[in-house]
Amino acid sequence: MPTRSLLARAGRLAAILFLVAQPVVAQHAGVAGSPDKITALRETLAKEGYIEPTADIAKLITAPRHLVVALTTPSPDRKWFLREQSEGLPSVQTYGKQHIYLGGLQVDPKANRTRIMTARGAAGLQLIDSRTGNVVTLETPKGATVSAPVWSPDSKKVAYIANFDAASFVFVADIATGKSVQVAKQALLATLVTTVDWTADGKSIVAVFLPEKRDPMPKKPEIATGPQVRLWTEGTKAPERNYWSLMSEPYEFALFEWLTRGQLGVIDIAKKTVAPIGVPVLFSSVNPSPDGKYFRVSTIQKPFSYVVQYTAFGTRDAVWDAEGRMLAEISKRAIRFAGDTTGGPGGRGGAAGGKKGLAWMPQGDGFYYIAQDSAARGDSARAGGAAGAPAGGPPAAGGRGGAAAGRPEKVVQWLPPFGEKDIKVLYQHTTPIVSAVFTDDAQTLFVATNNAGTGEIFAVKLAEPTKRMTVVRQRGWTPAFAGGGRAAAFGGGGPRGGTDDTTAFYNNPGAMVTKRGAVGGEVALVSAAGEVFLKGTQYARDYLANAPKDFLDKVELASGKKTRVFEGAKDAAETLGALLDDDGAFAVVTRESPTAVPNAYLKDLKTGAVTPLTKNVDPAPDFTALQRKRVIVTRADGIKFVVRLTLPANYQAGTRLPGMFWFYPYEYTDQAGYDRTLRTENVNRFPASGPRTIEFLATQGYAVANFDPPIIGDAGRMNDNYVSDLRMNLYAVIDELDRQGFIDRQKLGLGGHSYGAFSTLNAMVNTPYFKAGIAGDGMYNRTLTPTGFQSERRDLWSGQKTYLDMSPMLNADKLQGALLMYHSLEDQNVGTDPVSSIRMMQALRANGKTASLFMYPYEDHGPVTKETLLDQWARWTTWLDLYVKNDGMALAKKKPAVQP
Repeated sequence: MPTRSLLARAGRLAAILFLVAQPVVAQHAGVAGSPDKITALRETLAKEGYIEPTADIAKLITAPRHLVVALTTPSPDRKWFLREQSEGLPSVQTYGKQHIYLGGLQVDPKANRTRIMTARGAAGLQLIDSRTGNVVTLETPKGATVSAPVWSPDSKKVAYIANFDAASFVFVADIATGKSVQVAKQALLATLVTTVDWTADGKSIVAVFLPEKRDPMPKKPEIATGPQVRLWTEGTKAPERNYWSLMSEPYEFALFEWLTRGQLGVIDIAKKTVAPIGVPVLFSSVNPSPDGKYFRVSTIQKPFSYVVQYTAFGTRDAVWDAEGRMLAEISKRAIRFAGDTTGGPGGRGGAAGGKKGLAWMPQGDGFYYIAQDSAARGDSARAGGAAGAPAGGPPAAGGRGGAAAGRPEKVVQWLPPFGEKDIKVLYQHTTPIVSAVFTDDAQTLFVATNNAGTGEIFAVKLAEPTKRMTVVRQRGWTPAFAGGGRAAAFGGGGPRGGTDDTTAFYNNPGAMVTKRGAVGGEVALVSAAGEVFLKGTQYARDYLANAPKDFLDKVELASGKKTRVFEGAKDAAETLGALLDDDGAFAVVTRESPTAVPNAYLKDLKTGAVTPLTKNVDPAPDFTALQRKRVIVTRADGIKFVVRLTLPANYQAGTRLPGMFWFYPYEYTDQAGYDRTLRTENVNRFPASGPRTIEFLATQGYAVANFDPPIIGDAGRMNDNYVSDLRMNLYAVIDELDRQGFIDRQKLGLGGHSYGAFSTLNAMVNTPYFKAGIAGDGMYNRTLTPTGFQSERRDLWSGQKTYLDMSPMLNADKLQGALLMYHSLEDQNVGTDPVSSIRMMQALRANGKTASLFMYPYEDHGPVTKETLLDQWARWTTWLDLYVKNDGMALAKKKPAVQP
């Protein structure tokens, strides 16, 4: 199997690299810890193998969060919710099972599936009655985990993938009996296509299987067949990002092809037989038509590459018939030699060869999509065109998915057999169309548009396309449809973005609610009385006094009259979940508060009556009991930002505690940009935690300050102020928390993960404030990310001074305090290769600094296994006790000793 040379090197280095100063015999003046205690702490840090923290911390890490039930996967008839059961934190034994990396693809080669299905499959399946909360456990096969469960269209069955040790198979559970059966003896190929789909009649399941006649698995040559060859003769710039996992030799190309070449097939669940469709190819996605007669397939195309990951490889999006013949090519994309942000090749939606929003018609009669109207010109375009109006052929493959500003667009039906002339114009509009959905009978079309900054959703009946029924129209709003648990899309109003149009943000009308169609897909939810619903969150300018509240409005299509059906409570956070009927009479509402764990209720939206559906209990009451404060900090230049301070449960005002800062800087152009990130804050939320929540340290006697300090500068050049703003931010936090009497400013630690880790080292080489630091999965040398990082869009050659100033590796000799680094050995995050930590440790050793490096096998960016998490916390708390609480640096001899 292919392996990374870095893994081999790290294995030889062992799991721990540790450099500490030797203790002296006598206790240092003013040091609280005895020499014996200091020695014991150092011995703990030097231990190899997995260690565990104290019982109180271990209890918080392993708290049974997996038992907290959330109702998110309703059946099509909305009578049941499906829940995937978890056994809690995965083990290193599971994560350590054989796996390989091929250009970003993680594969379990033994079982022919993606690694995540082996490592994180569900332990079982449960049904929760949407009216009573009663729980039914579905039978699943022993010795297998469960992945990708999906409801049948009639809500009577659930299909899922059962993952056994050496293979994955398709099973179907019957809702009436709770029993499961295997419906095909053929094993799946689940390396790229990791789901299965029902046909509309509920009689068949579409999946990708191992080829029946599969060639032997390629073998790595025992002796190299030649040098690694990399040529670039295009004469154009290709600023690739930094990837940990890239293929490096022809053998890996062959192995990638072998592990991704699959056979499309249709399972007859009654007969338990599989009908093959076409020949084996490299499927990246499959989307069957509701009747199972046609398939939209995306396939990976050669050539492969050594310099980009598989998600950037060329793809072909096409329509196949049931014999596997390609009827039409939707789009063909060449390999991309530039930064990749797609997350995967191919896909089920989006712009495809100029066919924006391509989706199957609700009744299965071909596709529909949004196209530019090349025939219409400016003022000559009609506001509404008759169905079937002349339109010419479908857009050429590879055409633009979006529309030029103001260009008229239309909704087009593409009929079998999907030739260039097999199209029908369903609706023609005068301006660009954002998206569109049909009613389940495909007779009414809801259109979302955004023209000159004004968003609108309206309905047209295909029989009367010139008559529009406006649902909502508002300036500064981005219209959207929301199905299931999706939130309203709102012009960048999320927690990290933001629009300057604050009036529009605070008058968010919501997104129009959709549902799953009778034969699949997304369709408009319309009541029997001809009403639709708008679902969203109402934000207030004084968000601390008036927390965000979910709402549901009903709109009469005939008159446009809008009525509020639901609004969240003022004293708690109430999240509106699924509507359980088309008339909007019942819905699932999840309620929580700072002291009450989230629980779901059935709410009668007409009477207000509620029925409990879940019985969640607080998984970590010791964490909930901690004291929390919101502190406003003002920098020397007047910039203000928020620090979230957590204190021990029994904290007494005026007590100065050792402090631990945990931070992650973000870049802005002004104060207003930072302030926009705060306006979605909900003070009524329950204080949820995860296994790596840094506030656990408050149970150990620390004042924990968690904050996202702003780096402010001119657009495109914010990082020119990175170091100076970093200093100002940290000094302002220390000064304010000291002024309010929370911290002992002589006993401070700080830390962060990823970019926060990078910033931790920058703080320790540019300030004298901290006794100790914790930095995980970071990049410490910006010359190793020469084409950009985080929000920095300049490359190394155009922003060289900033890159060098922001590289703590180049200032390792200036580090103050004791530094603990940790890094996942299989960190696949862009730009945080583990070699960064190895080289940083080398630099610190060379400069006689007090540092440690712990490298964790099998983990990716942000560890997840129980053993790793317990080990990390054991070392973190020991490190902080030694160097923050007990000033271990003051007890060091001048010459440090190196321990392997």
